[in-house]
Amino acid sequence: MTKTIFPDSELVINSDGSIFHLHLKPEQLADKVILVGDPGRVNLVASHFDTKECETSNREFHTITGYYKGKRITALSTGIGCDNIDIVMNELDALANIDFSSRTEKSAHRTLTLVRVGTCGGLQPNTPTGTYIASVKSIGFDGLLNFYAGRDEASDLQLEKAFKEHVGWNLKMGNPYVATADPQLINTIAANDMVKGITIACGGFFGPQGRRLRLPLMVPDLNEKIESFEYNGLKVNNFEMESSALAGLATLMGHKAMTCCMVIANRRAKKMETNYKGDIDGLITLVLDRI
Repeated sequence: MTKTIFPDSELVINSDGSIFHLHLKPEQLADKVILVGDPGRVNLVASHFDTKECETSNREFHTITGYYKGKRITALSTGIGCDNIDIVMNELDALANIDFSSRTEKSAHRTLTLVRVGTCGGLQPNTPTGTYIASVKSIGFDGLLNFYAGRDEASDLQLEKAFKEHVGWNLKMGNPYVATADPQLINTIAANDMVKGITIACGGFFGPQGRRLRLPLMVPDLNEKIESFEYNGLKVNNFEMESSALAGLATLMGHKAMTCCMVIANRRAKKMETNYKGDIDGLITLVLDRI
């Protein structure tokens, strides 16, 4: 059987042998990956490493690979949004599962374990600032997974249908999809001390999350409808901007992924904590110990 060769325009490799955006080489990627949004937060993760093996940086993509208590871990920043997750996941998968010399898929699949550690806005009374939330299901308002074959097979179609009916979804805003985190990872990382439930992954920070400044919203009461939605005992606990693409692409690619976030704003209470950078270190340490 002839293997597909990925041309230069599809698999972009830099002259030093690194992948185009991340500037990582295949041998620099660990099997365990912690994803953060802020490039500066990579240093916070790596400050816990016993040893650092390599470090690369390009645009918002900052990477440090090292060892923590005997575990080889890559800490990588994605920047903000599901569009960046599309870049990161495709390039990580290429580093793991494509032979750069022949530009063909490797015969043996390499599975990555990816945990996103981020911040979010809480939507329920039991998610005040400082709460750790694990995204069991992620409803993607971003539409990213809709561009990939297998979208339906990788989505929870019953939850998607129930959600759209409950909120009276306006298709002018695109079609949401529902991605599922790896159950084993949820059990290992979230354990019994994180609030588990549904996360809304938005395509923006303002209008898509129901924030209004000068521009009016398409559906002004959408947040209230979201807050009242419940499915099989799960409520929508939070807003963030990356979990759906991460879980959905990982499912399609054969990787294990989940997102856990610390609440820095409670939308119901209309409270925001801006000095959170030190507090999130507790969540980082928790994930490092459990990954």
